[in-house]
Amino acid sequence: MSEAPANQYDARLRSEELRSLINYHNRLYYELDAPEVPDAVYDELLNELRSIESKYPELITPDSPTQRTGAAPLTTFDVVEHRVPLLSLSNCFSEEDLAAWHRRASERVGAERFALTSEPKIDGLAISLVYENGRFIQGATRGDGLRGENVTENLRTITTIPRVLKGDFPPLFEVRGEVYMSKSGFERMNEAIGEQNLEREREGRKPLALYANPRNAAAGSVRQKDPSVTAGRPLAMFVYQLGWCEGSRPASHFETIGWLAAMGFTTNPETRLHAGVDEVHPRIEWWGHQRERLDYDIDGVVLKLDDTRDWERLGYVGREPRWATAFKFPPQQRTTKLRDIATNVGRTGVITPFAVLEPVVVGGATISMATLHNEGDIRRKDIRVGDAVIVQRAGEVIPQVVGPVLSLRTGDEVEFKMPELCPTCGTPLQREPEEAAYYCPNTSCPAQQIRLIEHFAGRGGMDIEGLGERMAYTLYESGLARDVAAIYDLTAEELMTLPGIKEKGAGNLLRGIEASKKRPLPNVLFALGIRHVGFETARLLAEHIGNLEGLLRVDDESLRAIEGVGPVVAGSIARWVERPEHRELIERLVMAGVNPAMERTAAGAGGLLEGLTLVVTGRLDQISRNDAEDRIRAAGGKVGTSVTKGTDFLVVGADAGSKLAKAEKLGTRQLDEAGFLRLLEEGPAFLESAV
Repeated sequence: MSEAPANQYDARLRSEELRSLINYHNRLYYELDAPEVPDAVYDELLNELRSIESKYPELITPDSPTQRTGAAPLTTFDVVEHRVPLLSLSNCFSEEDLAAWHRRASERVGAERFALTSEPKIDGLAISLVYENGRFIQGATRGDGLRGENVTENLRTITTIPRVLKGDFPPLFEVRGEVYMSKSGFERMNEAIGEQNLEREREGRKPLALYANPRNAAAGSVRQKDPSVTAGRPLAMFVYQLGWCEGSRPASHFETIGWLAAMGFTTNPETRLHAGVDEVHPRIEWWGHQRERLDYDIDGVVLKLDDTRDWERLGYVGREPRWATAFKFPPQQRTTKLRDIATNVGRTGVITPFAVLEPVVVGGATISMATLHNEGDIRRKDIRVGDAVIVQRAGEVIPQVVGPVLSLRTGDEVEFKMPELCPTCGTPLQREPEEAAYYCPNTSCPAQQIRLIEHFAGRGGMDIEGLGERMAYTLYESGLARDVAAIYDLTAEELMTLPGIKEKGAGNLLRGIEASKKRPLPNVLFALGIRHVGFETARLLAEHIGNLEGLLRVDDESLRAIEGVGPVVAGSIARWVERPEHRELIERLVMAGVNPAMERTAAGAGGLLEGLTLVVTGRLDQISRNDAEDRIRAAGGKVGTSVTKGTDFLVVGADAGSKLAKAEKLGTRQLDEAGFLRLLEEGPAFLESAV
């Protein structure tokens, strides 16, 4: 796991960048079936974000990718509510990671040695199948883990999914598995598309797009509107787990796999049972050698505790089960030429460099761009334009430049220099003395405004459905919305002048815009995109100002008086408010009806936790961190952002960070999640027995 930045400022900037990148690639992967990068890079980004949020939990936002699985179901299909959530797996990238996972499981199970199963991690589309009285009645995608897409009719066309079961089966149950496309089938399909394109070229028609990899092809095939198209694709499915079951079931996962196979399901023949973790390591090594010989893609090995009774005892942490993990294979790397280093303008004006590469195929995807983080990162790695560079997709999402191949340098390479002017609007760039990044100070910069409109409408902000990246660009370029306040002036007639927007779409968007006026004040403040203001800072600010108009009355001194708001953040907010264009923006939003009052809780009004200060750290199983903090406030308590001598209790979840060490040093009393929930119910009467 990547090491978190040493200070909160760098952590805040990096976490914002990571969330944006991960959400972008989640959409490509889960919604569009068109990933740009492999799983290895995605895993690395997500783990880096987890590391930052573990060290700085105050930076966690409601829409963080660490707080949910996958992406929302497409509106093309009916929505299926999963009876039991389809969660993703934690990842191990080394023997040390695996040993740490095994140690945590051992502590919770109460045994140093226990049986494990191993099976290949198929790179396909996660699917849920429901059977009633032995007949297949419903199939759904994972979706966001809670809700998926109903693709029953498409799945009926896959021959390895039985319509009617045989032998002994429960009256009603669910199985889970992975729909995949074989490598040979994928190649045949793309060859057929290539032949069609030759004919289309002769006829002057637009060529059809080739699929990037088997996983992408499988996901796109399952989500076809016409089941007959799915039927013509070389798809298959491995069932790897019993989901929920009305009736008796084996206590052993390995025996359950055999039971499912006897019913007629296709299970992976290479699933193995191991007496202990020591037997797992040779099997992982075996799979690493076998993966290239298989006719289906795998990206790791899945390990599960065999005793399913332990699954209930271990439970879940965040979006992942504690009783299973995926050992991911090392990232694939390729060498290519760095053509140029270009720059991108973010919503807060921060200038981010990125690599323009000679296109190269890494892990089944063609990569032509890669992240470089910042100028300091380029300097540290000594990356120069014209270099032969090593590119990797360490986890399967955003590609990154590992470094140059120094032995291939010719002397013609050019060192990178940050531009003096904004690449979008030409404004001279600035750099604060204490900051690493350069930024464009022109708040009217087109790139900033487009990204700000997208951020403003996002789920953590105003949650305006239908106003995403493309619509934000279209609204700005058309002149209909040059800033976020102009969104509330839009009319149906104006929207219908845009390409592809008809009366229904315009009406839906306007209803979403109108509904956004009722968003809570912390979300509105977060949506404004003020530098350094994440969701937690927005909540603290909302409690201080009371309503949106109150933002016009703050200054640096009053902001510094807010506990949890440091001088850098206070200065950033104060400077933002001082700008005439921002004051006008607030006034226009208020005039449009966006002026929610902060909903005050019963804090300080005789609640069970009145007079107590609690700090929450780590990941909780039963409730989210935000919910935990809201319940503390509702019970009259105060939520601290750091452990001090005035902290009464530290609520400790999984993967607790530096706050736990600080609490131990100060002798602060600690509560696990069960103790915390009991404290919320029993109040001060519980304090004497809490440990």
